[in-house]
This record gives sequence, structure tokens and C-alpha cells, in this order.
Amino acid sequence: MEDPLGKTGDELEEKLQISEKLSSVKLSESVKKVPRTMKPTIASAAKVAASTNSTRRKPELQNGSDLLKSTLSASSRTSNSVPVIRRNSTGGFSEKSSVPSIKRQNNADSSVVGGKKATDSVRKSLPELRRSSLPLGNSKPSLSRPSSSESRKAVPGSPTLTKSTRPDVRNQEIAKKPALRPSLSVSSSSSTKRLSVDSSASSVKKTVSKVSSPSTRSPSISSGMRSGSLSTSVDRSSNLSGRKKVATPETRDSRLIILPHVEIKAGDDVRLDLRGHRIRSLTTSGLNLSPNLEFVYLRDNLLSSLEGIEILTRVKVLDLSFNDFKGPGFEPLENCKALQQLYLAGNQITSLASLPPLPNLEFLSVAQNKLKSLSMASQPRLQVLAASKNKISTLKGFPYLPMLEHLRVEENPILKMPHLEAASILLVGSTLKKFNDRDLSREEVTLAKRYPAQTTLCLRDGWELCRPDQAAGSTFTFLLEQWKDHLPPGYLLKEASVDQPSEEDSCHCQFTFVQDTTLNVDDPPQLVLKYQWYLGERTPFNFVAIPDAITEVFWPKHDYIDKTLKVECIPILGETEYPPIYAISSPVSRGNGIPKVVNVEMHGELMEGNIIKGCAQVAWCGGTPGKGVASWLRRRWNSSPVVIAGAEDEEYKLTIDDVDSSLVFMYTPVTEEGKKGEPQYKYTDFVKAAPPSVSNVHVVGDAVEGCIIKGVGNYFGGREGPSKFEWLRENKDNGDFVLVSSGTPEYTLTKDDIATRIAFVYIPINFEGHEGESVSTVSQLVKQAPPKVTNVKIIGDLRENSKITVTGIVTGGTEGSSRVQWHKMSSSTLVNEDALEILSPSKIAKAFRIPLGAVGYYIVAKYTPMTPAGESGEPVFVISDRSVETLPPSLNFLSITGDYTEGAILTASYGYIGGHEGKSMYNWFIHEVETEIGTPVPESSGHLQYRIPKDAIGTFVSFQCSPVREDGIVGEPRTCTGQERVRPGSPKLLSLSIVGSTIEGTTLTVEKKYWGGQEGDSIFRWLRTSSDGMQTEVRGATTASYMLSIDDIGFFISVSCEPVRSDWARGPVVLSEQVGPIIPGPPTCQSLEFLGSMIEGQRLSFVASYTGGEQGNCVFGWYRVKSSGVKEKQSTDEFLDLTIDDVGASIHLVYTPVRNDGMKGSPRSIVADMILPADPVGINLVIPDCFEAKEVVPQKTYFGGQEGPGECIWYRTKSKLTGSLLLDMSATEDAQKCGNTLEYSPSLEDVGSYLALHWVPTRSDGRCGKPLVAISDSPVNPAFPEVSNVHVKELSLGVYSGEGTYFGGYEGSSLFSWYRETNEGTITLINGANSTIYKVTDSDYNCRLLFGYTPVRSDSVVGELKLSEPSGIVLPELPLVEMLALSGKAIEGDILTAVEVIPKSESQNHVWTNYKKDIRYQWFCSSDKSSYQPLPSQRSRSYKVQLEDIGRCLKCECVVSDVFGRSSEPAYAESSPVLPGFPRIDKLEIEGRGYHTNLYAVRGVYSGGKEGKSKIQWLRAMVGSPDLISIPGETGRMYEANVDDVGYRVVVVYTPIREDGVEGHPVSASTDPIAVEPDVYKEVKQKLELGSVKFEVLCDKDRNHKKVSGEGTLERRVLEVNRKRLKVVKPGSKTSFPATEIRGSYAPPFHVETFRNDQHRLKVVVDSEHEVDLMVQSRHLRDVIVLSIRGLAQRFNSTSLNSLLKIDT
Repeated sequence: MEDPLGKTGDELEEKLQISEKLSSVKLSESVKKVPRTMKPTIASAAKVAASTNSTRRKPELQNGSDLLKSTLSASSRTSNSVPVIRRNSTGGFSEKSSVPSIKRQNNADSSVVGGKKATDSVRKSLPELRRSSLPLGNSKPSLSRPSSSESRKAVPGSPTLTKSTRPDVRNQEIAKKPALRPSLSVSSSSSTKRLSVDSSASSVKKTVSKVSSPSTRSPSISSGMRSGSLSTSVDRSSNLSGRKKVATPETRDSRLIILPHVEIKAGDDVRLDLRGHRIRSLTTSGLNLSPNLEFVYLRDNLLSSLEGIEILTRVKVLDLSFNDFKGPGFEPLENCKALQQLYLAGNQITSLASLPPLPNLEFLSVAQNKLKSLSMASQPRLQVLAASKNKISTLKGFPYLPMLEHLRVEENPILKMPHLEAASILLVGSTLKKFNDRDLSREEVTLAKRYPAQTTLCLRDGWELCRPDQAAGSTFTFLLEQWKDHLPPGYLLKEASVDQPSEEDSCHCQFTFVQDTTLNVDDPPQLVLKYQWYLGERTPFNFVAIPDAITEVFWPKHDYIDKTLKVECIPILGETEYPPIYAISSPVSRGNGIPKVVNVEMHGELMEGNIIKGCAQVAWCGGTPGKGVASWLRRRWNSSPVVIAGAEDEEYKLTIDDVDSSLVFMYTPVTEEGKKGEPQYKYTDFVKAAPPSVSNVHVVGDAVEGCIIKGVGNYFGGREGPSKFEWLRENKDNGDFVLVSSGTPEYTLTKDDIATRIAFVYIPINFEGHEGESVSTVSQLVKQAPPKVTNVKIIGDLRENSKITVTGIVTGGTEGSSRVQWHKMSSSTLVNEDALEILSPSKIAKAFRIPLGAVGYYIVAKYTPMTPAGESGEPVFVISDRSVETLPPSLNFLSITGDYTEGAILTASYGYIGGHEGKSMYNWFIHEVETEIGTPVPESSGHLQYRIPKDAIGTFVSFQCSPVREDGIVGEPRTCTGQERVRPGSPKLLSLSIVGSTIEGTTLTVEKKYWGGQEGDSIFRWLRTSSDGMQTEVRGATTASYMLSIDDIGFFISVSCEPVRSDWARGPVVLSEQVGPIIPGPPTCQSLEFLGSMIEGQRLSFVASYTGGEQGNCVFGWYRVKSSGVKEKQSTDEFLDLTIDDVGASIHLVYTPVRNDGMKGSPRSIVADMILPADPVGINLVIPDCFEAKEVVPQKTYFGGQEGPGECIWYRTKSKLTGSLLLDMSATEDAQKCGNTLEYSPSLEDVGSYLALHWVPTRSDGRCGKPLVAISDSPVNPAFPEVSNVHVKELSLGVYSGEGTYFGGYEGSSLFSWYRETNEGTITLINGANSTIYKVTDSDYNCRLLFGYTPVRSDSVVGELKLSEPSGIVLPELPLVEMLALSGKAIEGDILTAVEVIPKSESQNHVWTNYKKDIRYQWFCSSDKSSYQPLPSQRSRSYKVQLEDIGRCLKCECVVSDVFGRSSEPAYAESSPVLPGFPRIDKLEIEGRGYHTNLYAVRGVYSGGKEGKSKIQWLRAMVGSPDLISIPGETGRMYEANVDDVGYRVVVVYTPIREDGVEGHPVSASTDPIAVEPDVYKEVKQKLELGSVKFEVLCDKDRNHKKVSGEGTLERRVLEVNRKRLKVVKPGSKTSFPATEIRGSYAPPFHVETFRNDQHRLKVVVDSEHEVDLMVQSRHLRDVIVLSIRGLAQRFNSTSLNSLLKIDT
């Protein structure tokens, strides 16, 4: 099966040829050259007929130059001419036809699609041919018949028509029909689109033309013959199968392939088409090869060499398909740098090794050749590689194709390789989109990702693909096989790999060589490895060396992401350098942005005063490098590191605090984005002290007689010891210095030192007694002392206004007039003179009076001593011992001024003493009695003035002042009281006015403002003033208000008021302003009243009073207002007759006054009381016919208000009563009372009797009228028999009763029945069940029961059957649990099991046997004494008691369910409080198996109550021995191993103890034998191999148990150890020779002791008389010494240390 990419040699070339713009002149000329015509064949007819359908498959071009996006398979375009055996463009052969083949033709091929022959497609296309054989337009059918050879000669590269020789009836029928003349083929230079397809007998081009110019030439047509000639490309034609194409997956996918872009504007000067010309050489004259050619088609020739092709330097498309190339010999193509498409299909090529790299090649077809592999040079831009139908069997030598998208290798032996697609993905990379014209399989893509990085290179070298999990080992073995002959002799390669590289992170390579133990080499030279890193593409290829990347570790940069790394390792043995081996990494991944520290180093000498620097190597991992956080820590011996404050730089200067301490440099990397990495740190050795020295030595103090000077200097060099100091005086005569004092850094100058210089000598000595170089300095000339004052004091009382004095002793001559200046300051400490505040002038007597401004301050006296000669000394300041106090606050006078009259203002004044006044407190009081406590006036509090209000009249006024100092101290309050009571003011009116409207009928009021004590009954007079000014008093108007009447209309109104005080004192009369004139008011009804009785049946009228001018025709209306609030209009008459509807309602009268001029006033309304009803009266009473159970409603008529519930009595009589018997039925024996309501329903007892009603009419308020009596005309008739309320009642479990209520006369023998209803709704009659009681059977379970009731009356009248509602589902008795018991003990760790006790009854036994489904359990734990909490997931019968349950009670709940889904009531069983279990420890183990410097911890699972103080003991056990050696003092959970544990197993014995003291069984655990720490092991091993070593140690000769640890006299010693003996040597000095202090062999009792509390100390015990304590600098050195001694003394040890250290003895 072939598809377009498989036919690249022929078909794709034709598609590219379509893209070119051929001249229409060329086409017309080629047609004219055809000399003969031929008979039309089926193929030619089909081509003409199919032209009508050609537009359906018109390929589209993008922007006029894009390539075709869809192709057609060769099988779909095969013509009906006779097929021949011919290679197609992909190298295969078509099947033989039944018709004899004609001679081989160069430009025809056959194709097999899906295993079907070309003739099959012909037969399928014949019906379509008939449908499409219609004339096109007005053109006449015409066919030309040139011979194939002539056609080929006439038009180079043009398709030819082959005569069909197959006898076929259909062909003859078609031939008999009129041939179609092809329509004119119009060609344009800018709009022609062509499609060229090869068939088995002819080459056909399908052309879709668009007319763009009327001048385009048309092909010539032969006019002398019936059949005309076709155009060169047989325009508008298609093959027989062109319309109906078999849609295979290959053809569908092939439509998506995009061929590489080529320029389509090709003219004759850049295009050469010599297809099928049997050309044998490119150097033949007449070929016209020139450098300008861009499109060259040389297919179907006899070329076997490319010689001469090098001239085509600008060629873009080169078609060399179907020639005789065998290769190699492709070197001439090297000049074709612009070549984009190369077609080599259908040749005999066996190798592409000589094909040069072509920088612009995008498409390469080598199908249908004899290639065994695709080995060739790299093609950087190749996108499509078609290599189908070859003999490719290996991927060895596969080229590097970084842009390859389509790879086709169909019909090659290599297809048998498993996962070939995955291998192709590995070789090509992520650019590969299609493999064998199919989208890549997800499974294969996933599989390819599982292979190691070196797989691609191994595949190119010939490695066979295997499973991914075996690929790593297989590829390494493959590479090792290639390298084995070039490896250094005597060495084997065990590993060659690279870590997964990440952006800006360290990537390590591992190349491991081991010596070949099969070769005996005495002293092999050392193997040195040299590295070189390379950077390649994502697919491992094109590696370029990375400059300076020559170490074992490489840091990929950001630019290296998604690229592959390669590292070459060059082994060097001696002077010989061997060929490199390599390892390939996976693509560099993007970093996570979190930095990390790879390595931390420190540089500098660890001596006090030096600067050390910490350097951190950081992997930034994709983050932006930032400034990390550096910190220094100090770690003293046997203590944790402590951060050094301020040490946050990478450099740190060692100080004295660092001596004998180890420093820790910690570095935390931080990126610019703020992401932090993990901190890393490194320890240093212990810092040493510097040699003692001193600098900056100078003398401090004044060189003045009597002064003390001090020699100081900066000591450096560890802790300072007893340094020496010397003082020397300069001799005035000879200048020499003479020692005057020593041993102290201070010196007091005397008279002898005046006019001389003093020298100070500083000799530094450290704590160990080492003496440094001395340093000296000289002071200035000593001067005579100036006057000086001492013992200065301030004497006197430090209080406000007191007198104080300053005294002092003046030395340095006779005191003159010394100066004293007084100051004050707020602090008791004098910092500087600027803080002082001057209180006095500079010259003043020594006595001083304290002013008020000094209160609260300290007094400072500045005493400047003076000599009589005027020489002044240094001033001395003296401060008072306390601050100046003030006098207590008080008042020296207090008074009140002002008039004691209402409204007057009183003012208080006082005098304050006692410091600075603060905010004193003022209060005013009012006293009813002068001697009593007054009432405070809150509004005047805090004020010195007080305005007397009216309320204060008749009272005394007092003022109280409490003096307050500014410091808050309050003095004694003082009060001043007024001498007279407050008098009221004279009565008077401040204002008088009239308020109100000047309209008739309104009320005017007086508004006034009174003043002058309590107002009494002031006198008012209202005055009426006419328009002429005449004023008259209104009689009777003497109040503060006045209503205007009709008499006031047209007048002015005013009022006069005489103010009167409560004590009858009168003030002046005040007259108000006049208001008016008064105008008439609106018509108004002043009063309105009802006339008449408010009783039903009466008549109402009314009486109204009118104001507002002359009365007109007033309007009024009657309304009924019900209790609900509804208002109904009744009448507009002057009266209203009350009816029953008015009873209980109110009558509302609305009266609207109307003036005679028609003006209406505001309506006025009045509401009457509730209308009362009339007396009750019964008018009529009739009883209708009566029936059983049918309600009887008598007909009656009532009057007299609202009828109430009157008395009604029904009587039953056997006979109909009349007359007096009817009126007095209570005395009649035959009458029986049967009801007392108005309506009555006759019952069964009433059937056949008469009913009589005795009715007493009653009003709703309970008032009764005269009674009425009536009797029915006929007896009561019985009802039809019926039954109601039929239901089923469960009497007991399994026993049901049917019940119902009978109605309809007297019941006879009613009928009963029972029914059973299933869950499906089927109801069946239960035979034999005909009573009201029914006992269920097993058949009734899970069903419902129905009871049937058929009523029968006593006179045999039968009613209808009535069924009850279904009963509940009939279920058997619920399974019960009589009791629930717990088996087991309520002890931690024990198991409690719930046991059910079943009731001993037959029914329960039956239920448990037949209907029990399951039993559910739930365990609870008590949270307090009364409540239980459920235990989650504890739902089984048994429960294991936990630790948390101790002290609590457990409860189990049991619920039984049956098959019907019911559950029983829960049964419970409770336990006693849980007791703790026996203590034990499980899963005991020791964490931390390792070296002798590690820390170990014991871990186990304790059970048995709350753990108390369990016992832990650490021991040692010799390997292979059951004996245990106790380690004293080690009873904790942690144990730090030491050198004594080497070779032993560490054992821990754990004895669990409960908190109450109960002890469990001990359990033990042990470690593996303790190994030596690697650094110690390496050093010890070296020393043991030497056999004799020396160590420098310190010896404490004066050490005893009572001395403090760390103190003593340490002396240097040399410890010499060899295989025979040990000795301690005291080193020699200038005055003595070395001396051996201890010597001894390793024979017992020799041993070495260590001390757990001092890891620097060890003791060597030779025998009972010779032992020595030694000190070393570190634990590491101590361990090396101890293991070296024990290793050299192996023959006396029970455990072989040499075997542990792997040393041969």
C-alpha cells in the first residue's frame, strides 16, 4: 500500500511542477507539433469527461505561492489503458495484468493500493465515466491520437496517451459514442493552478484555469479530421478513478502533509525539463545546463553519474528519479547550496554516505532504491525524508536531522524491529510529527522517554534496541565493548554516567576505574582522569567543547536548558594518555529557583587577631544570584554554638573571645527573588591565642603636682596575665631615668617630680606566663599644682525663701576672694555645665537666699578658688543632696463682693501662698440656714463669679476655695459666707403680647415674661377698641385667655396686666399692643346633641348651636357605625327610626354649618351610644319531617334585638301530643328529653317516635321571652344500613380484631371477612376467616391484613361491603436480647467479648431460628461518671482494652436485626473500671547504627498503664560472647559512643516500670559492632601500618582529685608507641636532655583509660606504680592515640582491633 509520500520520486515531483507558471505559448506550440491522431481510448475519453468534475479537487495555494496541502494516490488516478510491469516512484513493482504487456515506457507506472490491481479501479470508474461523458459548453467532442513516442518527442516531459489493446465491450460502446471535444484550455501567467498525477499508462495533469486575460492563446484544433488534438497536459481531464477514491487511512492522513516551500515563479530561463530523454551523461552537449537554472527535471533517463551537476549553483528543485545511479558519487551536489528538494527515487543507490550536507535541503526522496541504512551527512533543514521500499535493516549511522518532521521507511526489513517508532523518536527528537505517514503513537512517545540519554548515540553506532528497563546496562555494555581495547591496562571501567543536569546546579560525572585483580602488578602507577565537558542539542549531536569545563563537576548555565551535555574522560596512566570515554546526560532541566550551598570553605590562620574568610559555593538553580546571609557562631568545648553578634559578613576578625573555641561559618543562599535555600555550615579547629604584645601605650592624667597619672595600653595576645609596670623619673642633671615605682599602673606626682618628666614601661605577660616585648612612653613636664578646693558642701535648709551657705577647703596657696556662682538644675547628676540655669551673678557672697523659682530644683554652687595674686583654680561644682522644697499651699485672705439681690453678680477674691499655684478648686454654696452645710451650685463650680438666680432668693451664699500647688498638693480649704440673705427683685413685666388669630371664634392668649421673685396672681383686663378709638373693657374677661365672639367683629382687642408677686407686692401695669380688627369666623357648630331613646324601634333627632355669622341652610346626615368600623349612610332627614340593623351599632350624626352667604364651615359630628335591642319575642315555630341521622332544622321567627342562644328542648314521644300536654311536656310520662340544641339529629332510639321542640326566645344578652312548643307531623324514619370506621386493631402479637361502626336502624346478622394484601398489591380472601377475631399464620408475615364488613339491618335490608384500610405489615416478634454479658477482664491489653442471652420462650426461639439476620455491636468509653462516648470503628463483638481506657468503664451496645429490616432495642453491658496491664516493652531497638562518634537512642513501644521511671542501662558486649560489660552512669535514653566502644556491640537493657512502681520484665536490644569513624580509621590505619608513631601531648604533673578541672601545671611530653612498648618522654631543653618518665610493654595490667566527662584526657596505666594523665587538643587526636596504642598491643587484647581495621598483622 503506497501513499503520496511513498511516491515522492514521481508523483510529488509532478505536484511541485504544478506550482510553476508555464507559458501558454509553450502549451499551444507543443500541441501543433503532434503529426498524427489516434483513436480515442477509454482513458482519453475518461480524461475529457472527468474535466467537469475537476473543480471539486482543486488544490488551493496560499498567497499564490504555497505548496499543495493534499495529494492523490496513484491508484486513484490510474487510467484504463493496459498496465505493464513497471517500477513506481517508490521502488515497487505492480502486479502483472492478464493482457500481454507492451514495451517498457519511461513515463508510465502502475500502482497497487490495498492489494487491488489497477484494473479494479477501472471497472469501478466505468459507471462514473458514463455519468460524466457530457459535452462541455458549445465545444464539439474531438480526440487526437498521436503515438506515444511522437508525443514524447514533441513535448518534453508532457504526458502521453497509450492505445488500449484490451478487447472490452464497454470500451467499444464508449468508443462508438461521439467523442467529446475538450474545452479551450486557457492559461494565464498569474492564475493557473495545475495538478500532475502519474498513472500506469500515461502521465496526467489536472489543470484548473481561470481566465485573466482575453489575449491568452488557445490550443489549435485539427479542422480536417473528426477528432481534434488535445492540449499538452490534457487540460480539464482526470483518470477513471478520479471521482471515486477509496478512502484509506493513509490517503486521509496524506492530505495533511505540507511540502517544503519553493519559489513558483519559474520561467524558461530558470527551468529545465528533460524527462524521459534517455540521457546518459550530464556532460553531453546540448543539455544547456547553466548556473541560472532553479528547477531541473531529469527523471526517467539513463544517468549513472552526477558529473556536471556542480554547475547548478542556484538549483532549488532537482529531480533525478528513475535513473541508474548506484552511488556513491554525490560529491558534485556540494555546490548546490540552494537546493531545497532532491528526488532520487527509483534508482539503484546502495549508500548515501557521499551525500554532502546541503544547508537548505528540506525534502529528500530516496524511495525504491537498495539502501541498507540511512547513513549520511547531517542535513540541518531537512523536514521530509522518504525512504520506503529499500533494504534498510539497521539504524546505524542515522544522520542528525534537527528539523525532520516526516519519516517514512515502509516496506523495509527494519520494520521487524520492535518499537521502531520509539527508536526513530530517540534519533530525531521532538521535531518528529509523523512516522510512516501516521501521527506518533502516545505509547511510543512515552516509551522513548524511558530510555537513557546515551541511547541515541548507541543506536547510531549499531546498538540494538531493547526494553527500557534493560537499556542502561545494555548500552553501557555496548559502549564498554567499544572502549575495552583502549582502556588503561590493569584497570576495568565500572561506571560511566552523569547526574541529571539542572540549571545552575552542580552536575557530577562518575567514571569509576578499578584495578584488575587477575593481573599481578606490584606497584602500578597512579591513574589520573582528565575531563572535558561538551554542549550539544536536545538530541545528542553536534557537541561543542565548553571552555574551561575540565573538572569533575560542571554547572549548566541558563542558556543550556533543554540541551544535552557530554563529558569526556581521558584516563592518563603514567606518561600515557589513552583515548577518551564519554557519558551523555539527559537534557538540562529548568531549575526550581531555590538555591543550595554545594560547598563551604574557610581560609585564614586560626590565630587571634587574624581575619578568616568563609567562602560558599552556591548552586542558584535558576534563581537570580543574590546576597546570601552569612553568620558566624562560636562553639566552646562541650557546649552548643552561639551566634556572634554583628558577625554577618563573610570575613571575620578573630578576637580574644574566640581563643580556645571553634568557629562555625554558616551560609544561607538567597536569590534576588527572595527564595532561600537550606543553610550549610562548617567548623574550624580551635583558635589559638596570639603572642602577648601591647600597643598604644600612653600616660593618662594631668602632669601636675599631686595628681594621679595612669599608664595604659592595648594588650593583645590571649588572656592577660600578671603584666609588669615600671615608673621612672628623669634626672635633671644627666637626663637618665631612675626607677621610682613598679608593680602598679598608677603613680601619684610629688613635689620631687616638678619640672621633670615621668617614663612609664609596660611589659606584657599572658595568662600562661609568656612575656612579650616591653613598650615605654614619657609624660610631659610636671607642673606645680594651682589652687584647688576640696570638701565643698552646701549648708542650710533647702526650702523656699531659706538661706543657704557653701563651704570648702582651699589648697594650693592662700585663698583670696574666691568666686561662687549659684545655679539650679532639674537632675541630681551633673552631666555638663550647659544643663545649669543661673540663679545669681558670677560674683556673690557664699550665702544665698532661695527664691521661689528654685522650688523643685537642685541647687548647684560653682566654687572657683582664687589666690591673692589672682590665679584661679579649677572650679568645683557641688549639688544639694535634695531638691528645694516649698511651703504647703494656703490662703492668707478670702472675701466676697457684690449685691445680694436676685440677678446680681457676686465676685470672690483670695490670696495664695505656698509655691507655685496650680489649679485651685472653687465652689459656691447656697444655705437655707447660715450655720448649716450648704448645697453646692454645680454650674458655678470652678468660677470666681456667681450670678444669683431666682432659686437662691432667701438663702445665704458662700464661697469655698481649696488651694492647690502645681505639684498637685492640696491645702486646707477656706470658706467665706455672705452677710445677708438674697433679696428678690421688684416685680415687673419684661414683655407682654397677645398670641392667636384675630378671627371670631378663636381664643387669644397672653404671652408675658415676668421678673421679680415668685409671681403671684397677676391681674388681666381685656379691652375692645372701636374704629373711632373708643375703648371699652370686656366684661368678665379677666383671665390670661379670651375667646372672640360675634360682638368683637370689627373691633381691636388689647390686654393690660398688673404684675403681682407672691407676697402681694405689685408692679407697674403694662398694656399690650392692639390686635385686629376682628373678622367674622367661618361657620362653626359649637355644640351638637341627640334627642330620643337609643332603643330598637325608637326615633332619634338632634339639637345644634351655630356660630360664624348669620346661619343659613345647614346640612346634616345620619350614619350607622358597626362594631367592625364599617360606616353606612342611613338618612338625611331631621330624624332617624332605629331598626334591628342598628342594634349593637352606633349612630353617627354629621352636622355641617352653613352661613347665609353660602359659606360652609367645618362639619361637626356626634356619635350616639350603642343602640339597645327591644324585648325578645318568638313569632313562629315549625318542625319538618324527620329521618334517622339527618339533622332536623326547625323553622322559627324571632324579634327583639340580636337573637342569642335561646333554650331549646327536644322530646321523644311514642304518640303525637296536642293541646295542654304539648305545652307541658315535662309533666308527661310518655315524653322523654332527647336534645337541648336548636338543630337535632335523630338517633336510633328516635326511630318510630315523634319529636317535639320546646323553644324559649332569648336575646343575645340573655333576656328571655315567652316560650313556644311544636311537634313533628310524622314519626322518625330509619336510615339505609351502612358501616363506617372499618379498621383492623391488633389485640396482641399475632392476634387482630376487625371493628366497624354500624349505622341504619337496628343491626341484624352482619357478614365479616378477612383479606391478605401482598407487597405487590394483590388482595386475596382468607378462607375460613369470618369472625371479627383473626390469628395470623406464617403465610401472613410481610403482608398486610384487611377486614371486610357487610352491614345487614334487622329487617334484612343489606348494605354495601366496606373494607378497612390495610393494617401495618404483619411481622413476627422482634428478636430480643434478654441480657448482654462481657467475658474477659477489664485490664489493659485484655480482650472483652460480648455474649448475648436469648429469652427462653418458644416464640423467641422460633424468631431467632427463622428470622434473625445479624447482630451489630458498638463499644463506648466513659468520659465521666454518667456519660459515655462511642469508640469509632469499634463495632465488633470483641474489643481490646487500650491504654486510654485505664480508669474508665467500657460499655458494649448490642442491636439485633431481623430479615424484615427491624432492629431490637439495644442491650447494654458495662465493665468495671479498666485496670492497667502488666508493664512491658515491645519492638525495642536502638537508633543510630554507625561509628564510634555517633549518638544512639533507644526506642520501643511501652504498654501496661502509664509509664513511670523505667530503668535503662547501657552495656557493651563483645562480639561472639554472652558477657555484658556495664557502662557506669549511662542510664538515659541517649548514649554517645566513644572509642572504648570500638569493636563491641552496644547493648541496652530496658526494664519497664509503671507509674505506680510495678516493674515489668527487662528487654534488651543491641547494635552491630561499633566501627571506627572514617577519618579516624584512615589515620589509625596509616599509623598502625608504620608500626611506630609519636604524639605530642600535655602532662599534668600536679593533678589530683581535689583540684578544679582545667587547672594545673601542663607540660609538654612526647608519647612514643611501637609494636613492643610505649614510653612517655619529657623533651629536652637548653639546659637538660630528654628524659623518659614512663616506659613499659603491653603486658597486663597495661591498659589505656578514657574519661567520658573530658574528651581531651586519657590515662596510660603501665602497672600499679606507673601511670600518667595526658591531655590532647581534641577528641579526634585522643581517639587516634587510643586506637593506635590498642592496635599495636593486639596480642594482649581479647578483641582483634586489626581485624576491625582490616590490617594484616
